[in-house]
Amino acid sequence: MKKDIHPDYHEITVVMTDGSEFKTRSTYGKEGDSLRLEIDPKTHSAWTGVHRVATQGGQMQKFSERFGNLGNLSGKKRG
Repeated sequence: MKKDIHPDYHEITVVMTDGSEFKTRSTYGKEGDSLRLEIDPKTHSAWTGVHRVATQGGQMQKFSERFGNLGNLSGKKRG
């Protein structure tokens, strides 16, 4: 291996969303740093099977609100 081209590989602590921790080796941060997760297998719907309905609406809803009336142009007079 070439010298001085590879990142430092060291031990860090990963903190899950429920506060549980485990140690792993990574190139993230410095030796002894903590990586706090916002989403993990304990909370993400892809792993838990529990899906929440978004109340703010997604991209399709926003598109329909902005451009939904474009399909109704056939009944209007054209100039």
